[in-house]
Amino acid sequence: MEKQANVNERIRSPEVRVIGQDGQQLGVLPIKRALELALQEELDLVEVAPNADPPVCKIMDYGKFKYQLSKRTQEAKKKQTVIQVKEVKIRPKTDSHDLEVKIRHIKRFLGQKDKAKVAIVFRGREIAYTEHGTKILEHVIEELKEDAVVEQAPKMEGRNMVMILAPKA
Repeated sequence: MEKQANVNERIRSPEVRVIGQDGQQLGVLPIKRALELALQEELDLVEVAPNADPPVCKIMDYGKFKYQLSKRTQEAKKKQTVIQVKEVKIRPKTDSHDLEVKIRHIKRFLGQKDKAKVAIVFRGREIAYTEHGTKILEHVIEELKEDAVVEQAPKMEGRNMVMILAPKA
């Protein structure tokens, strides 16, 4: 929720420091005089620094100011990128060709500037062979060394061995 600035009669301070529409200082004036100046120019008196002593107000077109502010926030939203974490699950008994297919998927995710979470899922008695899972993850790291950076080294999380890869910058 964005905080609304005090405009015209909503300003509660008896005296304000006024800045003209061209940016020049008009000095500390009583609120009635500042409102008269804004009215003469057919503009609004907008409180830009309410915590100052006395509060700072600027003479401007408030509707135009709000429009420009919304345009700036829209531009900022356009430029931001959302990084997703895509997960690839592998079993310890996954065959070499199937593993190559999974590695191609990871390369595609990294090419789209997403992070990749590689999880080896151990079921039942497979948990006794965690070193086999470590070898698989080392193979994945070796295959992707040109495309990825290991953000989180392989570690056990319950019955899963997890590693996170990020795209190289």
